[in-house]
Amino acid sequence: MVTMRDDLAAGGLAVLTFDYPYMEAGRRAPDRLDRLLATHEAAVVRMRRYVDRVVLAGKSMGGRVGAHLAGDRAVAVAGLVYYGYPLVPLGTAEPRPTDHLEQIEAPQLFFAGTRDRLSPPDLVRGVVARLPAARLVVVDDADHAFAVPKRSGRTQDDVLAEIAAETIEWVLALP
Repeated sequence: MVTMRDDLAAGGLAVLTFDYPYMEAGRRAPDRLDRLLATHEAAVVRMRRYVDRVVLAGKSMGGRVGAHLAGDRAVAVAGLVYYGYPLVPLGTAEPRPTDHLEQIEAPQLFFAGTRDRLSPPDLVRGVVARLPAARLVVVDDADHAFAVPKRSGRTQDDVLAEIAAETIEWVLALP
């Protein structure tokens, strides 16, 4: 996310990154959802001091927590960007419930790699089809971290730069 943050900021977007409490404490296991939501909401409140419109963007769990914040808690945002929305939890084959995504009125942009087992494009495509203002960008050969094999002729930094450019264009076009 550091590379993404830097690329988005270089493209003219105001960016705020933060760590959840479990990360700051050096723990591997995430905090409970209510604590994650409180932390995420505090970041939104802080960001609103500096910008008129907040767009939530997150990698994996960060995107999912942002979606719960906008969906379940109805925190108003201008848009949401998901870098590998974790639709399928590790160790399972069954997708998570997505009711909270359907409650979001803001536009939503999903990125999914063709080799991403947590965010399989075919499953994400089905979710996106049910959302009124959502779009899916499929990244060829990318895994959940958007790493690509050498045979692809691209590096992970190349892929992240492409994703950042697509994100910037999308955010700047928001109503």
